[in-house]
Amino acid sequence: MEDDERLLLHDPARLKALAHPMRRRMLNHLAVHGEATSTTLGELLGAKTGTTSYHLRQLEKYGFIEEIPERSGGRERWWRRNERLRDLRVPTHDQIAPEDHPALDEFLRQGLEEDRRIFDAFPAAWLRDPDWAKASRGLGRMTRDELGEFFEEYIALLQRYSHPQSEAPPGARPVYIRLFTVPADEVDPAGPPDGGAGTQEAGTQEAGTQEAGAEGAGA
Repeated sequence: MEDDERLLLHDPARLKALAHPMRRRMLNHLAVHGEATSTTLGELLGAKTGTTSYHLRQLEKYGFIEEIPERSGGRERWWRRNERLRDLRVPTHDQIAPEDHPALDEFLRQGLEEDRRIFDAFPAAWLRDPDWAKASRGLGRMTRDELGEFFEEYIALLQRYSHPQSEAPPGARPVYIRLFTVPADEVDPAGPPDGGAGTQEAGTQEAGTQEAGAEGAGA
């Protein structure tokens, strides 16, 4: 992974640019479905072309998307996601100024809502085609440093198997992938909603939906 592929969103302006719901939808559409214009995005999102043009310019300003000069002409401008930014890192509260915490919190809140919708869609996706809907659940025991190394190796593995849209081979599809870790001694998933710490320990479990390993990546 090259250094210029990694971006820490500690710049409050960049963070706020991605904390806008419509910009997130536009950026996601470009990532999943590919190139688009302000007109096509407006039709898809139910917004006026002037509105989508403004938000596209904001995304371009902070380097998240780029114009496609060979397709643009006259008043029609085509856009694509900046494929060089393949590893977006979210800062922690202690990495940004206190006055920027609300922007970070809103960014995280919107991301969590998106993740919940993906999670809710998983059962139906797995029933349709389990070859395309994989899930894993596991319990590991490691040090803080080992967990950090595990995360970086996971990101590297994801980058290894993820093709930029312009280089994707035939049959490749965009796939949502998520990874999160939570200290197991702070929550009991099998207990009541306000239950105490869990005490179960087990290795990785294998089930019909591949219960092992990790899912996830940058923003």
